[in-house]
Amino acid sequence: MNNYIQRFLLEDLDIRGAVVHLDSVWQQMLQDRNYPAPVIQLLGEMSATTLLLGCNLKQLGRLTVQLRGNGPVSMLVIDCNESFHLRGMAKYASQVAAQPVPDLLGHGQLVLTLDMASMREAYQSIVPLDGDTIAEIFEHYFRQSEQLPSRLFLATSADAIFGILLQKLPTADQQDADGWTRIEALAASVQDQAMFSLTTEEILTRLFIEETIRIFDAETVSYGCHENPAKIYSMLQSLGRAEVNAILQEQGEVVVHDDICNREYRLDALTIDAIFREAGSTVH
Repeated sequence: MNNYIQRFLLEDLDIRGAVVHLDSVWQQMLQDRNYPAPVIQLLGEMSATTLLLGCNLKQLGRLTVQLRGNGPVSMLVIDCNESFHLRGMAKYASQVAAQPVPDLLGHGQLVLTLDMASMREAYQSIVPLDGDTIAEIFEHYFRQSEQLPSRLFLATSADAIFGILLQKLPTADQQDADGWTRIEALAASVQDQAMFSLTTEEILTRLFIEETIRIFDAETVSYGCHENPAKIYSMLQSLGRAEVNAILQEQGEVVVHDDICNREYRLDALTIDAIFREAGSTVH
């Protein structure tokens, strides 16, 4: 199984980029979700793009990317920490038919949140959904935020996802006035699933055979959802014993669903009592 993100530099052109490939991690994200094909397509492209964004961060942190709209696919959320632990989810209407991305998402916003240990508050950027594809929406974001011409080439199936990011550095035109146009055209020749079985070196050599390519070490991507009852216990403690007891009396148990990880926690009266005794709480 190959789950990685790998940066590269076209040295003589001052064009940087990265390649992302996921298979088993992507399959874990989809497990037991039963997403319709259009949702799988959107979520896969979002996952690839979030990793490509994350690998270019100047400072390490947790990156959360959301697309929120009023269309049949109302929300897409991808969360990636500094160690490239990835998780994500989609919210959508009961019926989602194949249609153009703007119709699937409707009017809405792209929200990027970066949370770093060195920052007192998380940094957040909000831009309107502007583009006919996921790639175009994020290319628009790059133009506004980083002010670097950027291109994304993305491919998704139910088994794997693949993506290439290209960014034109400020000195690129001085190196080769036609370099960016040439590299864009070459990268656009990527066939949807032809690259899934190739290494980064093989992919870049095929695309940019005449260029000098520096390839950096690959970073492993892993699935970021692990059972974490302590997080659920802390959340219940923050609600308070009285409120949790009220839920328990009404429903006979407390059910907490972790949407992004698609996991359900069912807690009975004995477990709730143990949670609050451990926290040193008392009944009011």
